[in-house]
Amino acid sequence: MLFVELFIIGIGVGYIAGFFGIGGGTVVVPIMVAFGYDIKTAIGISVMQMIFSATFGSYLNYKAGFLKLNRGVVLGFGGLVGASFSGIIVSYAPAILLESLLLATFILSLLKLYFMPNSDGSNANNSLFLLFLVGLFVGALAISIGIGGGVFIAPILVGFLRYELKKAVSMGVFFVMFAAFSGFISLSLSGHISYLEGAFLGLGSLIGAYFGTKKTQAMDKKALKKWFLLFYIAMITLILKDMIFG
Repeated sequence: MLFVELFIIGIGVGYIAGFFGIGGGTVVVPIMVAFGYDIKTAIGISVMQMIFSATFGSYLNYKAGFLKLNRGVVLGFGGLVGASFSGIIVSYAPAILLESLLLATFILSLLKLYFMPNSDGSNANNSLFLLFLVGLFVGALAISIGIGGGVFIAPILVGFLRYELKKAVSMGVFFVMFAAFSGFISLSLSGHISYLEGAFLGLGSLIGAYFGTKKTQAMDKKALKKWFLLFYIAMITLILKDMIFG
């Protein structure tokens, strides 16, 4: 029954991942902890699921014309390099530190998303070097706390580099694909992956990612931003509840 539940949860996670341009770890890690897994194993399961949903979501965004491969590859390669350090970080960082970083991630992302202006992308900063640096630092931090990095990527690209929101979301999904692949290898070598659980979650997420990605592509930008704000508030509440009440 556990694996049936994981498959069903994967569908929901995939929808959220495709809709928000994230890896799904923001949802998977708290759920896996609630199922009794320690946070480091939960992070490993989360990263494996990301490979499934992010790869399929990137394909859908590319077909729809929202993803530019040249910029996405530079951003993704930075994430791949940064995420390669995740196994070391997870092995030596205390669990409370990882949970605190996850909470801080949501709070900062919520604030940046709330105050950032809406952009049509016409004055975007397309520096490939900046994209690589963003990918490098986000990859190292995000994979180490069990998230794909999309929660960072969209606010950074829209708020600092002035990208249009839907294109930023598609870049976030593509970034997650690179970072998750690198993080999966690193975490596997460190013994933090439960492969069967990750596979069932990942297979379910393929279904959800299809519908979530299609929904984002069709949605109004202002409405999409409101959904982002609600998502961050929900995740902050969930993590605080886990930290306070265990």
